[in-house]
Amino acid sequence: MSPRLRPLGRSTVAVSELAFGAAGIGNLFTPVTDEQAREAVDAAWDSGVRYFDTAPHYGLGLSERRLGQALRGRPRGEYTISTKAGRLLRPAPEPHGDDLADGFAVPATHQRVWDFSAVGVRRSIEDSLERLGLDRIDIVYLHDPDDHAEQALTEAYPELERLRAEGLLGAIGVGMNQAELPTRFVRETDIDAVLLAGRYSLLDQRGLAELLPLAAEHGVGVVMGGVFNSGLLADPKPGATFDYATAPDELLDRALRLKAVCENHSVPLRAAALRFPFGHPAVASVLVGTRNATEVRDAAAMLCHRVPDTLWAELKESGLLPPGVPTPQEER
Repeated sequence: MSPRLRPLGRSTVAVSELAFGAAGIGNLFTPVTDEQAREAVDAAWDSGVRYFDTAPHYGLGLSERRLGQALRGRPRGEYTISTKAGRLLRPAPEPHGDDLADGFAVPATHQRVWDFSAVGVRRSIEDSLERLGLDRIDIVYLHDPDDHAEQALTEAYPELERLRAEGLLGAIGVGMNQAELPTRFVRETDIDAVLLAGRYSLLDQRGLAELLPLAAEHGVGVVMGGVFNSGLLADPKPGATFDYATAPDELLDRALRLKAVCENHSVPLRAAALRFPFGHPAVASVLVGTRNATEVRDAAAMLCHRVPDTLWAELKESGLLPPGVPTPQEER
């Protein structure tokens, strides 16, 4: 069974339930070869994935270039691609060293410059179109405007609206690791989508407090990233990371208890973590960062794994999930 397509909120854009996160093929933390990157994208396609997410930030444009090359030749109407705006890439005056300080194993040929101005956003989209080799982008998210909220709301967002009206973009949204500012965007603008990382998972349901109900009310589609909370829910063990830092003992214990309940129902913890967000009607897709074909195929298999209703019931009865949290119904 392949990941199905779902509408992204009230927009005209459709996304597959499983989204390919392309930071890995931008050499996140460690190098990936061009061949490995293409094999990862090919494996995603063969697994039914039709939504691919990237950003200029990922490998100083390497992720966008590789993704565009890997999808070239695929029918353009059969896949959805998203990228992000808010960081312009400018050539470094004296290129030297690598970009590992920002997480990517690539030469430091460019500098990232925060820019949520209207001019900066348009320039960012034009540059992304060139790197991707496309004439339009299906979804553009404002990328991490945490420290630039007012400019993002008053300058960047209106420019995205203009670009959408011009036909260069299909849907617009905001992508962040917090729920509060995206909630403001949903309330104050006409965005189509939110990419929310790490704030609606088996371990962290902060997105449920306000953002998800408001998104459902406004017809805003939510793409859920970080469902493994940067690793702890993929493989809970001492030294595992939560939000990119070593998980504290109490969270590790909770993750191990979640794993034990899942195993009692013959469900891998990864499968439950991937399926959990779909209990909320605003959620259209889960985004998983993958860097090779093996990881892609595993994510697709886990998403399609049967998760019985009795598992969610036991998690609530044991206090590992709040009693009122919405959970997906078993497909029969």
